[in-house]
Amino acid sequence: MPDNPPLPFVPDVLRRHPAVVSAAAAATGLIRRISIKPHRPAVRRRELALAAGLPNFHAARCHIFREKGRGSVPTVVIAGFVPDATEVTEFQRDLLKSHGDIHYVNFPRKGFSTELFRAQLIDLIEEINNRGESPVLFSISFGCGLSARFISDTRHENLRIRGLVMISPVLCTADLVRPEGDRKGGVRILESNLRRIFKADAGRPEDVERQMERARRCFQSLFEAGAENRALTGRHLSIRGRIMDVLEKTSNKGGYERVLAMKQFTMPDPGEPIFEGPALALLAETEENMLVPTSPTLAALGDPATSRRLFPNGTVRKVVSHHADDPVAHASLIFHHRFYNPLLRTWYDRLREPRLVSVV
Repeated sequence: MPDNPPLPFVPDVLRRHPAVVSAAAAATGLIRRISIKPHRPAVRRRELALAAGLPNFHAARCHIFREKGRGSVPTVVIAGFVPDATEVTEFQRDLLKSHGDIHYVNFPRKGFSTELFRAQLIDLIEEINNRGESPVLFSISFGCGLSARFISDTRHENLRIRGLVMISPVLCTADLVRPEGDRKGGVRILESNLRRIFKADAGRPEDVERQMERARRCFQSLFEAGAENRALTGRHLSIRGRIMDVLEKTSNKGGYERVLAMKQFTMPDPGEPIFEGPALALLAETEENMLVPTSPTLAALGDPATSRRLFPNGTVRKVVSHHADDPVAHASLIFHHRFYNPLLRTWYDRLREPRLVSVV
């Protein structure tokens, strides 16, 4: 049976009783807020060590949340540009909680710092390790690039990480933006927006503001396109409201600093592993609609020899719907969860074997 199948009567309710649907969405949101609580590691020595050195420290701090689970394999969720980590895995929460606590790392609204993100994540993983547990890093799209860089930068920290999940990984800037003049296969909407942002004059705030407003509309249209012609449940509607709120309240400065962080991504050396422990990389069947034709990540993960070097104990799978009119889109955990979840469930079940623990 598919996970949480949409109710057939919902479209009719949407048309005839919008107040009922709004109430259902509000109730769903309230239940989520009760379950998912703000969390700060008891010891934050790396995070606080940066307080005096970063002029925008408070604006650039990530917000960490925790949801209690039932097992001993916790998960740390690192999302893409949007939605927040607390929203993007709404339809994977029960699956993840059956294995352990979930820690969500939500990006700040008014800034971003890769250095501060790394410090906060180290403090969080050390706290989890001190409980005798090793987390799974569960990353999506842009978050995969952050995770890959984090693992590379913290090899000397002796952190214990149980496994790595990458959903529609974006590991380098060249996955989304080609050199100027390369338009073979057409220009993706996100590629066009990112090119404009990269060209924006940082010394002219109005130029950056204009391009970031275009990008905001781009992300809104991408989500609305994914929701089009679907039977949306109360859970979907609650998440939609949260996503639109994130898009509205994330400042242009905050979005711009995330883009600058992504611009620093470089493709990992194909001769060196990204992660030597158990890993799962899931590619959507229509990644080429978001990533460019020359994407180094798609090329690497599409080649068995290269993917084995990057993930010696990993699995790369393509997520397909088998429905020509509804193919699985980039990082579509919300709308295509019934195709992602069986693959995730199988992989998590295998993590119960003690030999799969890895040290970064």
